[in-house]
Amino acid sequence: MKTRTSTAQFPKADIGPEMKGSDAVVECLIREGVDVVFAYPGGASQELHQSLARTDKIRVILPRHEQGGSFAAEGYARATGKVGVCMATSGPGATNLVSAIADAYMDSIPLVAITGQVKTEFIGKMAFQETDFFGMTLPIVKHSYLVMDVAELPRIFKEAFHLARSGRPGPIVIDIPKDVQQATFQPVFPAAVEFRNPYVAGDHRASDEALRKVLGYVSEAKRPVIYAGGGIVSADAHLELRAFAERTNIPVATTLMGVGAFPETHPLSMQWFGMHGAAYGNWAVDECDLLIVLGARFDDRITGNTHKFASHARIVHIDIDASEHNKNKRADLAAVSDVKYALGRLNELAAATGFTAPDTAAWHAKVDAWKRDYPFSFEPSHHIQPQEAVKVLYELTRGDAIITTGVGQHQMWAAQFYRFNEPRRYISSLGLGAMGFGYPAALGAKVACPDKQVIDIDGDGSFAMNIQELATAHIEKIAAKAIILNNQHLGMVVQWEDRFYGSVRGNTILGDESNVGSPDNPDALYPNFVKIAEGYGVRGRRVIKKSELREAIQEMLDCDGPFVLDVIVPYTEHVLPMIPAGKTVKDMLLK
Repeated sequence: MKTRTSTAQFPKADIGPEMKGSDAVVECLIREGVDVVFAYPGGASQELHQSLARTDKIRVILPRHEQGGSFAAEGYARATGKVGVCMATSGPGATNLVSAIADAYMDSIPLVAITGQVKTEFIGKMAFQETDFFGMTLPIVKHSYLVMDVAELPRIFKEAFHLARSGRPGPIVIDIPKDVQQATFQPVFPAAVEFRNPYVAGDHRASDEALRKVLGYVSEAKRPVIYAGGGIVSADAHLELRAFAERTNIPVATTLMGVGAFPETHPLSMQWFGMHGAAYGNWAVDECDLLIVLGARFDDRITGNTHKFASHARIVHIDIDASEHNKNKRADLAAVSDVKYALGRLNELAAATGFTAPDTAAWHAKVDAWKRDYPFSFEPSHHIQPQEAVKVLYELTRGDAIITTGVGQHQMWAAQFYRFNEPRRYISSLGLGAMGFGYPAALGAKVACPDKQVIDIDGDGSFAMNIQELATAHIEKIAAKAIILNNQHLGMVVQWEDRFYGSVRGNTILGDESNVGSPDNPDALYPNFVKIAEGYGVRGRRVIKKSELREAIQEMLDCDGPFVLDVIVPYTEHVLPMIPAGKTVKDMLLK
């Protein structure tokens, strides 16, 4: 991937005036259309901050922790599809970005992480705040750069943004020593980049022969299913997916990364499937005779036991990343392709050939019966149930909000009980499962989409991990809201303890084990999130009574600034359905 042509091959390259390396970095960002950077300063990145201070074309948002800033950059990227940008100093500043870089790598999110580094003369000498960030992040980046020559900066930034957003998106690290930032040179800004590696530069389009074969498979199927992943969202292919599903009359089940890629209120939608997904989606995939997999990777939380996953099906797998083909599950037909192109071309070929969808009336009747008899549901209680809080939020926002989440039970309930009809509305750390993601991601999404309601549905454990970003919300006037489904426990781990470990509590109670707070014991609730929010200048409210829930959520939505709504719920509730790890649909727990 490092092989490339020189800038001399681009006749339209722009030669700029003499400037410092740090000023060139800012100019590169402006040329890439970057309008916001989430950046925490330090000694090795101070030159970059000084250069940013001299422009009014880029908003610099100061997080209160580098991890918060990098998760915010991810939230920005996930909400828009644009490249998110974060920045930190060397050593501990850089290492605090690692979780977000790994998260972006797992979920294929375009991210550029810029880090300061010690001066080139000190590299490898264990200088103050030195880490080999280039080496450290190699397993979790799409590509990375250690800039040793200031003249390379314009080309490197042009390449970095191209790589971050093209093909299968992902994170890029640019590590810049302080003396490179300080060096003066005359930059040559390339108009484009070019790679000799065909995997990078290639135009990935499935052949008509392969796509006609797919249509042939569809015409022969009696029980077809479309399994759509996050690649549909990355490729902006949701309209093509809907057209293909409607033309072929095939029900659609998405992954969590693909939530919103197909409208969840559509009659063909089976919402999302997998470990905690819809029972009907899981059953349909298990019994289907044709599984068309689009922009997905057969993740273990989807497949369970891969040997028994979709074992009766002919499998078609269309993905832009060839390395995903036959990695976790063998396909009968694997096509390397931009999924937007593939779906668009499938629709064209179907129209040109007069394709008629097969008679699958019996299959649809069976799926519809499953959907009727086994919806996402919960038992009513005199306490506020966590699912109920999500359901009320959905009703009050009419489904028109961007929802971010932390990681845990609340993450699943958010996806189960909030219906998503558009992509980029459910923003969550899914491959990595990074707690602390939710509120910083909400900040980034709100910066990107200031006219949208952005609400973080979080757990008390996950929210506490980056609670300091309430300061960022207040100072930067970012009106991101948070609903904490507060059960005083690490809920998902407790659920596993209850199901598989005899309910032995292994450090999963977040308060005082001798006096655990609950809806029935409100005086023992710990900590007081409302007072913490107020300490940061953010409005908050605690709600315990079910009769006050709807009014409290409306108060949060009506607030013109950030808001923390602490909803006290019982810890005894479990996320269902559940397919235990490594098991099959036959082992699904429904109660």
